[in-house]
Amino acid sequence: MACVLAAPAAAQDRSSDNAVTEAEDGFGYSVGREVLGIYNGGNVRGFSPTAAGNVRIDGLYFDPAFDFPGLLTDSTGIKVGLSAQGYPFAAPSGIVDIALRRPGDKAGASVVVNGDSFGSAGMELTGSAPLGQTLGLAYGANVSRTGYPDGTDSISHSESLALRWRPAPGIELLPFYARFDDYNDEAGPFYIAAGNYLPPVPAKHTYLGPHWADYRLIAQSAGLLTSITPARGWAVRLGLFRSSFKQREGYFNLLTDVAPDGSATRLLFADPPLHQRSLSGELRVSHSVPDGPRLHVLHLSLRSRDARSEFGGSQEFDLGPTTIYEEEDAARPASFTFGPVSRERVRQDMLGLAYSGRWRNVGELGLGLSKVRYRKTTQLPGVAPIVGRDDPWLYNVNAAVSVAQGVSLFAGYARGLEESGTAPPNAANRNAPLPAILTSQKDAGLRWAITPRVKLIAGVFELSKPYFGFDSAQAFRQVGSIRNRGAEFSLSGPLTARLDLVAGGVVLDAQVQRDAGATGTIGRRPVGVAKHLFNVNLNWRTPWAEGLSFDASVLERGAMPATTDNSLEIVGRQIVNLGARYSFKVAGKAVTARVQIYNVLDQYGLVSGGPGLYRTNQPRSVNGFLAVDF
Repeated sequence: MACVLAAPAAAQDRSSDNAVTEAEDGFGYSVGREVLGIYNGGNVRGFSPTAAGNVRIDGLYFDPAFDFPGLLTDSTGIKVGLSAQGYPFAAPSGIVDIALRRPGDKAGASVVVNGDSFGSAGMELTGSAPLGQTLGLAYGANVSRTGYPDGTDSISHSESLALRWRPAPGIELLPFYARFDDYNDEAGPFYIAAGNYLPPVPAKHTYLGPHWADYRLIAQSAGLLTSITPARGWAVRLGLFRSSFKQREGYFNLLTDVAPDGSATRLLFADPPLHQRSLSGELRVSHSVPDGPRLHVLHLSLRSRDARSEFGGSQEFDLGPTTIYEEEDAARPASFTFGPVSRERVRQDMLGLAYSGRWRNVGELGLGLSKVRYRKTTQLPGVAPIVGRDDPWLYNVNAAVSVAQGVSLFAGYARGLEESGTAPPNAANRNAPLPAILTSQKDAGLRWAITPRVKLIAGVFELSKPYFGFDSAQAFRQVGSIRNRGAEFSLSGPLTARLDLVAGGVVLDAQVQRDAGATGTIGRRPVGVAKHLFNVNLNWRTPWAEGLSFDASVLERGAMPATTDNSLEIVGRQIVNLGARYSFKVAGKAVTARVQIYNVLDQYGLVSGGPGLYRTNQPRSVNGFLAVDF
């Protein structure tokens, strides 16, 4: 269950990272540099759990202002349907659960050196240093040059520290801190067609925009995880987190009015220095009551966040006519004249009570009820503060019943208050935070343990939310409601002693219902949501060379609407990846060499960046790394 303290991970053991052999299901999992599954933090059943505010650190509520640092992350799992049943407070858009990398019990370190055919190169160090019988330190550092598929690149470095202190039996305190610095990160191009057609596809891995339009940002993450077992059957857990990033320079590179021959107009939007930060956390008290073959657990939870964001104030530069094949050589402006910045603050408190019951060989039951106090204050230039309030009751119920040996049926319902993210960069209200919304989810299905280690999860679901799109003034706002109904499956486990499989799939029927007062043409399907997505991953350990294995993954994505009126569609795509790893020892130290060819078939083209907005996907590339555990 999510309330149980995670076992300490070996912070220095990175040579054994393998998503295929570690993943519990095919819904979404990442460890180190390996990612698989049909869902991720930005897309679960057609919605974004990260934008919705459904991120957890070791099961406790966390509101990120920026991506949680990889140096502090052991693994990340997407919890949806049955896999989310152990969480006391279910979320309609699924849960992104980050497992924190803890100090190891023994001294050691891992060094990972990586590179790819885009010109990336980097080195990472992570390790543990016991400072006594009750105190341990985990540390990490990374420096890299990253080459991106669109031809841009950046220089970055990051550092992290985490302490684990166990002053007495049943007590653990784990403070942590990480910082990420990003330099010379060019703003990659987005494209808008001049008419009702898809823009032509630009050259692969080629950046032709102004090289002075570089992002410069600093992101910081800090927190404290505390676990106390005051008495038998009682557990107190506290997570306090601070997440922030400061954008010292930021740009949006837009090629608009792109004609079929590639001619266009280049607009560049320069942002003023902006600061986003969020304080969040959860205090949870849990009481377990054994009752023969049954276990009853009650959770009392207080979750809170105080999030502040800045947006607006951008300065627009019209760099004139160009083509998507022509390099831009405009000089950097001598100075910038930014407009006033808008500010927003969100205060949210949630008090909840949940019950989780397990009856061995019979089933499980979960109930949750929360009262939310939500306040959003928006300060726009020259306008009195706009205050939005909501105080809803949120609830969830889920159950699983064993109907035969290794077969369980499950069903659930959840109602949540979730954020909607921000307006896309080509909107008149660019980057403006969107209002919080009430959402609901129903799902049901089965879990079948085909063998003791191979399991199948299959189910159906329905989610309902407000839908956002462009109005006649090109502002991004609520224009209707959306109902996503679909079926999903996961099949995972070792098929033989040497062959592991993780597969997942979703078939989605997403429909939009237009609001009566909405203007413009609104199609039946939401932008950027594919009708289906399938992912199959295999890992085979060879019989002729100990430590040598080969892996393959196939991602099949269906077509998706590109515009709010559904007049254009981005074609489906099949991404095939092939890889190999060789694990061996040198002077008693574990070493793994890893190489992967991404997008073997070179399925290159446009992807959606928002309604009527496009950029390109990653073409064929080769990447690899060498990991050594000391």
